[in-house]
Amino acid sequence: MKQRFAVFLAASLGLGLGLFTTQGWAQAFPNQAVRLISPFPAGSGPDVVARIVGERLSASWKQPVLVDTRPGANGFLAMNAGKAAAPTGYDLVLADVGHLSISPSLFKKLPYDPKADYAPVGGLYRLSFFVVVGTNSPYQSVKELLAAAAAQPGKMTYGSNSVGGPLHLGAAQVEAASNTKMVHVPFKEISQLYIAVSTGEVDWAIGSLASAGPLLKAGKVRLLAIGDNVRSSIMPNVPTIEESGGPKNVTVRSWVSVLAPKGTPAAVVSTLNKSLNEVLAQPEVAEKLSGFGFVPYPISPAALTSLIDTETVFYADMVKRTGASAD
Repeated sequence: MKQRFAVFLAASLGLGLGLFTTQGWAQAFPNQAVRLISPFPAGSGPDVVARIVGERLSASWKQPVLVDTRPGANGFLAMNAGKAAAPTGYDLVLADVGHLSISPSLFKKLPYDPKADYAPVGGLYRLSFFVVVGTNSPYQSVKELLAAAAAQPGKMTYGSNSVGGPLHLGAAQVEAASNTKMVHVPFKEISQLYIAVSTGEVDWAIGSLASAGPLLKAGKVRLLAIGDNVRSSIMPNVPTIEESGGPKNVTVRSWVSVLAPKGTPAAVVSTLNKSLNEVLAQPEVAEKLSGFGFVPYPISPAALTSLIDTETVFYADMVKRTGASAD
């Protein structure tokens, strides 16, 4: 009887110590600098947002939050750095729909596994893309643009900054939904893309307020429609694709999320998610993000996991339709 009691007592103390350790870790986190590994170039919209949010997190945690930019190689440099980091919550990685839901279908040998290598933490922001044409374009609506495409199959062109990227597949979605045949013209730089749209070198493209914004402000391009089911609060005068005479239920959107290395304790992921969502709920943060056409995206780890899975299935079909490949 004494032996059984001793075993029960030891097990109870061990369980209690384990709970205390986990809870204590979550309560103490973070007690040192946190690193945000970013695949986006310094000065880009996502990079600026990461620094805005990082500053707010730093103020909340009373710990430095450092943005480590590692652009290039299709995001592989940043994603691999996040994958290799210790699963403590002190090293996080930013990733968008391309890194997590498009690349698995676009690359035959992806050097990371979006599901197996990372623990979803939460959303950072989302954005809707627009149908962009040059100021002197003859098309005043999506209906007119698609009618011209239908009248001369294979003649109309649309551009993007990469084969199989969000801009390419977004335009391809419009093409598929309207049952038209157009020609995709890829450009090396996103700035070159919208210059080509503005001069009429290509007929149209998909773009965000961050990417096409400079030429929009300069009066060189126009927005025919937004790729969403509802109008943007930032650009309320721009109709949806359906309102502009295009096909129904075409949504051309993207998002950026925050991930931790796989194996990061659930209690730490929960703490990170709570802190991130609190920052994104601040009105001044939303105001700063709106300057890029971005909307704060506070979601749970479970919701982010579901989003990644759903988008992966959707884009696998789009990649198959277009025959896009990055290999």
